[in-house]
Amino acid sequence: MKMSPAQSGNDRPDGGVPVQLLDLQRRYGSIRALDGLTLDIRPGELVALLGPSGCGKTTALRAVAGLERVDEGKIVIGSTDVTQLATSGRDIGMVFQAYSLFPHMTALENVAFGLLMRRMSRGERKRIAHHFLDVVGLIDRAERYPHQLSGGQQQRVALARALAIQPSVLLLDEPLSALDAKVRTQLRDEIRRIQLDLRTTTLFVTHDQEEAMAAADRVAVMHAGRIEQIATPIELYERPCSQRVAEFVGISNRLRGEVRDGVATVLGCTVPVLDGSVAEGSAIVLVRPECLDLVPDTEGAARVVAASFLGPIARVQVRLHDDTLVQAQIASADVARFGHGSSVKVVVRPLPALAVTATARP
Repeated sequence: MKMSPAQSGNDRPDGGVPVQLLDLQRRYGSIRALDGLTLDIRPGELVALLGPSGCGKTTALRAVAGLERVDEGKIVIGSTDVTQLATSGRDIGMVFQAYSLFPHMTALENVAFGLLMRRMSRGERKRIAHHFLDVVGLIDRAERYPHQLSGGQQQRVALARALAIQPSVLLLDEPLSALDAKVRTQLRDEIRRIQLDLRTTTLFVTHDQEEAMAAADRVAVMHAGRIEQIATPIELYERPCSQRVAEFVGISNRLRGEVRDGVATVLGCTVPVLDGSVAEGSAIVLVRPECLDLVPDTEGAARVVAASFLGPIARVQVRLHDDTLVQAQIASADVARFGHGSSVKVVVRPLPALAVTATARP
């Protein structure tokens, strides 16, 4: 990796340090925002905390930043226990949802601000700030003020400012949620490229599963102040450990079936069940849209309700004989075969699925 101007003398040659959150507890009266949260982040890794509002993900990030105290537990960055340290002593960079740029400063001055606080010389500040504006693709906007930049450009400046101080840990708090869809996707990919280049250990908080799955090495799904499952995006999607994870990450069809000897029978097809599934008896089987095939069948009991075009794929909504609505994912080129109201047979591919108790919510 090419060393950046700010890295001379850096004792982190790979750009990353480990981070440990050990049994973190944070209470607000009777509410447990963090309830025994434990997480190990590897050096240079990008971990996303994913979950709905109120699950504790932002509280966890703020605790790492030193902006939120914890009632119990320990936070270790590298080999240093930082639990009681002020934010300024933790060697972190942070990017918020709101860009938080100084309106009276140019992009260059905003990026250099953290270096000024570290009493770096003017020439060195300018050199490093130029470098990181170049890293985020805004070297030609160095002399512009925030009001002269688009939302995406302002967030790039905020990212460059956080990176310019060469932090041990980068914290990203919903940094893309204020941007439109196209800019959000572009900047998400840019953040990941930069993070891979610099190998800065990064904690990324988001409620958007697509962001988490696209950008992270591992994704931690949170619920009620705890991590329900942490895994690579592929493992999380293909092998969810619970109904909550399966339904929060991606789309799952809920189909009634019977489980016996590690196999579920659903819609006349058999599929193996994942660990954590119901062992025997009636169950709700959670099946991904891409695991359903549609076959034109004039005698079929299922009817096509609608189709959504999504570029190279399409999702077809089908009403089964018992009025259950399911979604099947097919190639867009095949959509013409399944017009509104057409009769089809729904076939479940023999891929692992999660089976949960049949008394689960409908």
